[in-house]
Amino acid sequence: MARVVGIDHISIRVSDFEKSKAFYSGLFAFLGFKVMDESGGDAIGWSNGKTRYWIGQADAQGRKHKHRIGEVGLHHYAFQLRNRKDVDDLETYLKKHGVTIVDRAAEYYQDYYAVYFLDPDGLKLEGMKYGEKHARAEKEKTPRETHTGAEA
Repeated sequence: MARVVGIDHISIRVSDFEKSKAFYSGLFAFLGFKVMDESGGDAIGWSNGKTRYWIGQADAQGRKHKHRIGEVGLHHYAFQLRNRKDVDDLETYLKKHGVTIVDRAAEYYQDYYAVYFLDPDGLKLEGMKYGEKHARAEKEKTPRETHTGAEA
């Protein structure tokens, strides 16, 4: 039986390639991605060594309407960050660059900290960290001392 070992890449179509290229180039530089390939002036891909993200120019019919969350298709794409501080730093970057923030950095589920934002076509993206509080609590636990009362 075949087994999936990870997600290799995502590829999205954009309405204005140059505008989206500028948006993602800045975002990905901030997040530590580097350009891995650019082809034909209408597609580019970035990678951080683990995750790859591609954009390409939508065709004429695809450019007629913007993406709307709630329609069939991608709801959002989440980037797992190292810690909550990285989520806060991402929010600061987004504000500085006038990016539309849908939901500010906050804890949305137990120990799930995230910021949600939109790309130029309205695709919802997320920077998130899950489990940081739990991991910290585990590290802070001290092992129980076992004492039998017997001297060696």
